[in-house]
Amino acid sequence: MNITIVTVGKLKEKYLKMGIDEYAKRLGAYAKVSLVEVADEKAPESLSEADMEIVKKKEADRILAKVGADAYVIALVIEGKMKTSEELAAGIESLMTYGRSKVVFVIGGSLGLHSSVVNRADELLSFSKMTFPHQVMKLILLEQVYRAFKIIKNEPYHK
Repeated sequence: MNITIVTVGKLKEKYLKMGIDEYAKRLGAYAKVSLVEVADEKAPESLSEADMEIVKKKEADRILAKVGADAYVIALVIEGKMKTSEELAAGIESLMTYGRSKVVFVIGGSLGLHSSVVNRADELLSFSKMTFPHQVMKLILLEQVYRAFKIIKNEPYHK
């Protein structure tokens, strides 16, 4: 299985990079993993609704350029469906069973995802009703996808 995680913005924090690299390495035993960062759109702190849409659209264009037509896209959004780790594992296993070998997870920037990305997504996933920094979400996502493969393979995982 090919798993791509597309995120907006460059990760700068060393401690997050170390965790992300560790889980990407672990996950590499089960799937081919690609971590893709697209540039975030520079914008002032206070934006009008119209300006926010413009920023999200520019970021969306960059995201969608990295998503193949044959990919199964899972967008992380607050209004998505919340799942247990076991449900995420079952979903990934189902994709593998039915030949969906290219899965792309998308994490938006600080303003969230543009509707064009949400509409392209095959699935909307939420980890919580809370808002997390997108850099932290990348680490959490990688850990959960790794955990999903441990569940699929019925292998032990620390609690």
